[in-house]
Amino acid sequence: MFFERPDTGERSILVHISLQSEYEQEDSSEFEELVISAGAVPVANIKGARKQPSPNYFVGSGKLDEIAAAVHACKAEVVLFNHTLSPSQERNLEQHLQCRVLDRTGLILDIFAQRALSHEGKLQVELAQLKHLSTRLKRGWTHLDRQKGGIGLRGAGESQLELDQRMIGRRIKSINKSLARVRGQREQGRRSRKRAEMATVSLVGYTNAGKSSLFNGLTDAGNYVADQLFATLDSTLRRVALPSYGEAILADTVGFISHLPHQLVEAFRATLEETVEANLLLHVIDAANESHAENIEHVNTVLNGIGAGNATQLQVFNKLDLIPGRAPCIQRDENGRPYRVWVSAKTGAGIDLLTEALAELLGGEFVTQTLKLAPRQARLRSQLYERGAVEQEQVDEEGFYHLKVRLPSGDLQRLLEQEGPAHCGLQQEPAANWSGAQKLRAV
Repeated sequence: MFFERPDTGERSILVHISLQSEYEQEDSSEFEELVISAGAVPVANIKGARKQPSPNYFVGSGKLDEIAAAVHACKAEVVLFNHTLSPSQERNLEQHLQCRVLDRTGLILDIFAQRALSHEGKLQVELAQLKHLSTRLKRGWTHLDRQKGGIGLRGAGESQLELDQRMIGRRIKSINKSLARVRGQREQGRRSRKRAEMATVSLVGYTNAGKSSLFNGLTDAGNYVADQLFATLDSTLRRVALPSYGEAILADTVGFISHLPHQLVEAFRATLEETVEANLLLHVIDAANESHAENIEHVNTVLNGIGAGNATQLQVFNKLDLIPGRAPCIQRDENGRPYRVWVSAKTGAGIDLLTEALAELLGGEFVTQTLKLAPRQARLRSQLYERGAVEQEQVDEEGFYHLKVRLPSGDLQRLLEQEGPAHCGLQQEPAANWSGAQKLRAV
């Protein structure tokens, strides 16, 4: 099923059939982007329409002859269908066209196989490939004899097909064990972050929406960025500093696409668990894409499928530099909470607004308070400075710190509770007392 990729691009025939029986049609232009991302060279694009697919070849006899003529005329090496083909349909098409045939799922798996860099990513892609391959083994061994009955015709007890199925089954078990260890390590990391009260924000979105560019803009991570589908495959975790909040963990994840193959969703479950367990989802959207409304629905469909459909989302409308007259801004709901931020990851416009919205959603309602800290409470003072919560500070003649702070109410309450019963003498002063303090000196 999977072949070594040549150094040069493969000449490809693209086939897109509009089916009346399909509730949701595939996008032919997006399919062409997928083909180019895979390194293939489209030499012909054949389109057509049918009420429903043919059970033998998916297409009708006339369209099949048209594809065969294009393969011969263009000397194509592979025919790519923008649809999901059954194993028998792929086998019949290859026999008739005398060249390789891949469906949409096989193409996406091929792209993932090229982009996987980490050990975990390679395991996840291999698992998806093996599950896909296990349904298509039969065609690979049609030239071998099966077991036969009768004297002199009995085989060794197992056909080559059965040996391959057993071999693939063992490899799938081995990969699942390795991914279970990865899942355990990720879970341990999440428990550590919870103990440290470190919130996690997961980037999600349609492929090529600009997630990695935004991730780099927020964290200076230097992740690979390219204007192509599935440029990023391996997930990355980095710390990000948020104003008046402190640090949070930002996770960059694989992009989604319409009709994402089920094998990939299952294989990447270890990675996608970061999304399921995240405190907040940063849904990155290509605002310049005319189909962004449909892409939002596709992403939400995948999120529902992995159990993250009810997670809190902040929509990030990216690429506003491609929209004339659009300025960065925060849009709020009827309760005043941010639900959408307009930014440009490429130019950096609106990134400060995004960090502000993140801090507000993660920390809840912000409060401004004046605290009086004793000299022995230097640890609390240090924590407030680490979170960037201190707006002003003064010290009186007795050495007490008077801090004007602004931070989420939940964080303030948590910090005060850590000081022990009655906050160990810590005093909260009304903000009005700040301007009227007599014997305070500024620090």
